[in-house]
Amino acid sequence: MSIYVNELFQEYDVQRVLRVGSCGAVTERVRLRDVVIASGACTDSSMNRLRFHGLDYAAVPDFGLLRAAADQAATREDVSTHVGLIFSGDTFYSPRPELMEPMVAHGVLAVEMEASALYTLAASYGRKALAICTVSDHIVTGEETTPAEREQTFSAMVDIALGAASVDAASETDL
Repeated sequence: MSIYVNELFQEYDVQRVLRVGSCGAVTERVRLRDVVIASGACTDSSMNRLRFHGLDYAAVPDFGLLRAAADQAATREDVSTHVGLIFSGDTFYSPRPELMEPMVAHGVLAVEMEASALYTLAASYGRKALAICTVSDHIVTGEETTPAEREQTFSAMVDIALGAASVDAASETDL
């Protein structure tokens, strides 16, 4: 993710990146096929620790995009949406899943691998970013969607992202 995002910002002057993709739910409050709009991204990655000399950096999205996505999601009755923290992990299959327990106790809803880097790079370049994910797997219950379901039933997050980007772009022209 960071390679592509760096190049999009540096070489192509992209102003906003909205990541849509899958995530795994880590709490029973979130169900399969729910949409999670990431208001912040915790991580086990060393990317931010290296960049900030050992300090922790709170990787958060652009508030305008976040608000626009939440507003778009609120108009939909076909999908359950959650706005909250996610965890961007460096490993897809963690050898220590128990390490997520304190994260879940502090409000983390789902796990994925990109949002923390995306949010940090957007802040670094003064650009906008947001991650919107659909729950494809449930870490707690063991439920998972099939590849066909992922292909055919994950369109709500894309619609929410496109609507948010449209609203955000229109708000810039009103300034």
